Amino acid sequence: MIPQEKLTDPTVRAFVTAVNGGDRAAFETLLAPGATMADDGSARDLADWTDREIWSTHGRMSVARESDAGRALTVDYRNDTYGEMRTAWRFEVAADGRITHFETGQA
Repeated sequence: MIPQEKLTDPTVRAFVTAVNGGDRAAFETLLAPGATMADDGSARDLADWTDREIWSTHGRMSVARESDAGRALTVDYRNDTYGEMRTAWRFEVAADGRITHFETGQA
């Protein structure tokens, strides 16, 4: 596993840190206005999905691998609903360092 403080991309590192710390406010500051996301290839409502899959179920990310300069991760993701599963995450980050889109799904 890669310790979150060693992740290459600073925005993705902050994303993982916010999720693992249960810090919704820090997470939301990372998102560009109008940010979007997809889960297993389907567009999802970002606020609804993050509430259901991260915040209310205590989501945690353990990063196994990173690629694409730190903007693509393979993660052992755990929450209270599904337990642990291997997932893939890909991030699009604007020039200002905010996330415009992210995708996740089973790896």
